[in-house]
Amino acid sequence: MADARPFFWEYIPTPVAREVFQIEGGRPLAGSIRVSGAKNAALKLLAAAVLTGERCRLENVPEIEDVRVMAETLADLGVVVDHPAPGRYEVASGDVDWLFVPLEAAARMRASFILFGPLLSRFGRVIISNPGGDRIGRRPVNLHVDAMRALGAEIDYRNGYYFAKAPGRLRGGEVTFPFVTVMGTENAMLAATLAEGRTIIRPAAQEPEVDDLITFLVKMGAVVERTAPDTIVVEGRRRLRGADHRVIPDRIEAGTFALAAAMAGGRVTLEGAPCELLGALLEILGRVGVEVSCAGDTIVVEGTPPAAGAYRPCDIETAPYPGLATDLQPPTTVLLTRADGLSHVHESIFEDRLEWLAELRRMGARVEILDSRHATIAGPTPLSGAEVAIPDLRAGASLILAALAAEGSSLIHGAHHVHRGYENIDAKFQHLGARIQRLPETASTPHA
Repeated sequence: MADARPFFWEYIPTPVAREVFQIEGGRPLAGSIRVSGAKNAALKLLAAAVLTGERCRLENVPEIEDVRVMAETLADLGVVVDHPAPGRYEVASGDVDWLFVPLEAAARMRASFILFGPLLSRFGRVIISNPGGDRIGRRPVNLHVDAMRALGAEIDYRNGYYFAKAPGRLRGGEVTFPFVTVMGTENAMLAATLAEGRTIIRPAAQEPEVDDLITFLVKMGAVVERTAPDTIVVEGRRRLRGADHRVIPDRIEAGTFALAAAMAGGRVTLEGAPCELLGALLEILGRVGVEVSCAGDTIVVEGTPPAAGAYRPCDIETAPYPGLATDLQPPTTVLLTRADGLSHVHESIFEDRLEWLAELRRMGARVEILDSRHATIAGPTPLSGAEVAIPDLRAGASLILAALAAEGSSLIHGAHHVHRGYENIDAKFQHLGARIQRLPETASTPHA
C-alpha cells in the first residue's frame, strides 16, 4: 500500500459503552411513530459511495451504531464523510490512500465486508479482515471471495486477512452462488459496476434493500438491471458520478414495532412503513389473529392485551425475501408465547439463531429447542419480569418485546447491541407509553 503505516498500525478496539434496559411491563402501547431508514440499505449505500470520487448525499440514514462505525471506517480509509444534520450523510471518496479495512471494523460490524467489492473494483487492491458481527451462526464470506475471483481478482488469505488485487481492471463474468446470499449479491454487484464487460449474478437476492442499492447505482450512472426475480445483470462502466438518494424505510424496525403492539396490546400506527415490504409478516399476524390495516405507507396494528385473551398458534419458517425475514423470526417467536396451543419455528437461514431462547425461558416462556434450527413454543404463557442478557441485535429487540408484555420489572443487559440497528428504540417506546429506561452498566448493576 502507499501508506507508510505498519500493517497493524494503531487499530486498538474502541470500548463500547455497556448499557442496560430497565422495563416495567404490563402496559398496552398507544400512539404513532415514524419508521427510520433501513439499516441494511444505508450501510450498503455508504459503501457504494466509494465507487466515485464525486460527492454522494444520502437522506433518511438511521442514527445507529452500525452506521457510525461504517462512517468511521470510511474516514480511516481517507474518505471524506460529513454528517451535517440528523439522518443526512455526505460522502466524497476522491482520494482513498489507505486500502486496509482492519480487524477492529470487522469485529464491530460484519457489514464492513461490503467494502471488499467497491474498493477492489475502483482502486484495484484491498486488504480486508475476516468479519465479525452477531454470533448467530456461520455466515461465511467465501461466497464473496469466490465472486471476486469470478471477476478476475487474485486473492490470498493470510493471518485473518484477505489480500486482493485486480491486475488492470476487474472483468465481467458469471457469478453463480450455491444459494441466495444478500450481501454476497450486493458485493458482486458493486464490484461489477466498474468491471470491464457484462456480469450476470444468479441466484440474486430479492430483498428490497438490494433493489434500493440498484436504484442508487443507476443514479450514479451504473448500468444495473434485475432481468428476472433472481437475476441481476451489470454492464461495467469506466467511472460513476455522485448522486443524491433517500434510504428506504426499515422493514425490520416496522415489523418489530408491529409485533410489539400485538404482544403488549394497544393500537399503534406506523408511519413510513409500506405494506408491500412486510407481506410475509402481515400474513402471519393475520393467521395469529392480530388486527392489522394498511393504507399507503401507514400500518395500524391493534393488539389484544395479554389479560384479554390469547392468539391462535401458528407455525413459522424463515426464507429469503419475499418470505419471512430471519431478522423478524425472534420477535415473531416472542408473540407465539401468547398463542393458545403449540407453535413450531423453523429457522432456515442461520443455524444458531435460536440459542437466545434460553433467555426467554427465564421470563417463563415454555420453549423447547429441538435442534439448531427448530423450536416449539407452548402457550399461552404469562411472562414475568426477569433479569436477562442480550446475545445479539435482533434477540435484544425481542427481549424488549417480552419485557413490555411481562408482569413486573425486567433488567436487560447488553442494550448496546440493540442500538447497532434501532434508532432511539427506547425513546420510541416511551412515546408509545412504555416504561423503559436505558441506564449505564456499572459494577454495582446486578447481572443475570
